[in-house]
Amino acid sequence: MPFQKNNQLGARKRLKRPLDKEVIAFRGYEGQKEKLKTVPDWQERLREFVDQLISELPKND
Repeated sequence: MPFQKNNQLGARKRLKRPLDKEVIAFRGYEGQKEKLKTVPDWQERLREFVDQLISELPKND
């Protein structure tokens, strides 16, 4: 049974902030992709780590 147009009951993402339309991609080491997918909530945790990494950059004033 397909979803009807303008369905209000569909699944919704509950994120703290909206996602960017552009993706961030990098090439990891062999085997990292499969192992990463086994980590619970890995995408949100990775987003938080990227924010932390950016905040540690020295400020250029």
